[in-house]
Amino acid sequence: MADIFDIFKRLEQNRTPASTQPITHLLVGLGNPGKQYALTRHNAGFLCMDKVCETYHCPTDRSKFNALVGETTIAGARVLLMRPQTYMNASGEAVAAAAKFYKIEPARIIVCSDDVSLDVGGMRVRGKGSDGGQRGLRSIIDELGTDQFPRIRFGVGKKPHPDYDMKDWVLSTFSPSELEKLKSLFPIACEGIEHLIRGDLDGAMQICNRKG
Repeated sequence: MADIFDIFKRLEQNRTPASTQPITHLLVGLGNPGKQYALTRHNAGFLCMDKVCETYHCPTDRSKFNALVGETTIAGARVLLMRPQTYMNASGEAVAAAAKFYKIEPARIIVCSDDVSLDVGGMRVRGKGSDGGQRGLRSIIDELGTDQFPRIRFGVGKKPHPDYDMKDWVLSTFSPSELEKLKSLFPIACEGIEHLIRGDLDGAMQICNRKG
């Protein structure tokens, strides 16, 4: 009969450390690089990524794939966190490059972005679908050749009136009260992300979906 300590030793040797597990998921926050855009409506994805980095103790401080990236473990899976640095309209270039390098299928790519069709304080999880006019999502769909990837969209409010230029609106800054509402969603979004990584889309929708 093998010594109990030898058994534990073999089990420990066979256990793969989290840091050496292969990356199986990609979590992308969309936004525009540069301090001047930091608190704009279009940067809701970057702002969510701030909370993700804090929650999972992982900065996105390495430059790779024309993005700032970091690696962490979420819900037992090794995840690449990504903030594309290409500006919003070309976000898909960074996402597609990382997906190709790590052989990550679209269903395991989670994208966090802004949504002008939802009021501030609203949030929506979808497992697939059109870009809804969001150009970062459009770029990702174009580069991946599919819209079959999950996304979490944060309400940033509708244009004040129909004639208001959309570009000016999404590049406008949140008011302090709006920013507080938005940031209150991010811990909930982190729960939703864990469900999505586990493959539980319905659970993520149940936790996250709200009109604001």
